[in-house]
Amino acid sequence: MRSRSVRRLVADDRAATPVVAKALEAAIVVLFIGLLTSTLFGGVLPGYRSTAGDAVGERALSAAAARVEQAVPATADATVRLRVGLPDTIRGDTYRVRSDDGALVLDHPHEAVDGRVPLALPDRVARVEGTWRSTGEAVIRVESSDGRVVVRLEEAER
Repeated sequence: MRSRSVRRLVADDRAATPVVAKALEAAIVVLFIGLLTSTLFGGVLPGYRSTAGDAVGERALSAAAARVEQAVPATADATVRLRVGLPDTIRGDTYRVRSDDGALVLDHPHEAVDGRVPLALPDRVARVEGTWRSTGEAVIRVESSDGRVVVRLEEAER
């Protein structure tokens, strides 16, 4: 009689096998997702975001420099006002573009995103001054008098 109860107990244990197998499958999937997530967010994605942000910053800065160069009038004693399209954020953060010694400079809170583009302006341009913040609307105002041109980077309300 004892052998029958042993056999019955062993036969009843077989029902636990599918449950244990499914629990192990679920644990492996959770472990895989955890490792994949930590790998992506720990190393791969931040580097990609910085590289992509730097490329977007360079394109935005180059386009802004082209607009500044286009804004200088061919004739003396003219006033020009142009809008410049800039992205609201780069790499998820706001930034600013400022003039610095005949160039436009991108100031971004993340150290991997930066840029500097020299401006090709005629000799009659006395100076380029001002700053644009990505939170405002970028405007170029060019004023000329007595044959000298001043280019100002200003912000208009959105």
